[in-house]
Amino acid sequence: METTTINSFYFIGLPIRTTNENNQAAQDLLALWTRFMSEHTITQIPNKIDNTIYCMYTDYEKDHTAPYTAIIGCKVKNLDTIPKGLIGKTIQTSRYTKFVAKGKINEGSLFKAWNEIWNAPIKRSYTADFEVYDENIKGPDTYEEIDIFIAVD
Repeated sequence: METTTINSFYFIGLPIRTTNENNQAAQDLLALWTRFMSEHTITQIPNKIDNTIYCMYTDYEKDHTAPYTAIIGCKVKNLDTIPKGLIGKTIQTSRYTKFVAKGKINEGSLFKAWNEIWNAPIKRSYTADFEVYDENIKGPDTYEEIDIFIAVD
């Protein structure tokens, strides 16, 4: 685990409110990813910095055991234009601890990494956490490594 400071940035994406209770987030996130890909949401996001896709976790009610908002989208130059159905966020400069999910998503690598994060001895700030998917995303069986950044105090 390494900790680094990430400067503030703007983000626009497709949101869903969910919870980890009763495995609800797994179902909701699969539906969100399906919608993001099938509706070609990435093409609707204006002023993208690049085509890197982020899955952002924010608006936590308390911690990872309470409801939060998940958003799949991209970093953008500004929030001047936010298309209907999408939301924009300003992510403030913060310190992040980096974790890496190794292995294919459909074989449980991401779930395993999040379990490690939930049990890690770090003091999370629960502001905005995110996973980074490069421009070559093809599907859940194509990733061998996914960077996950967890905001810490």
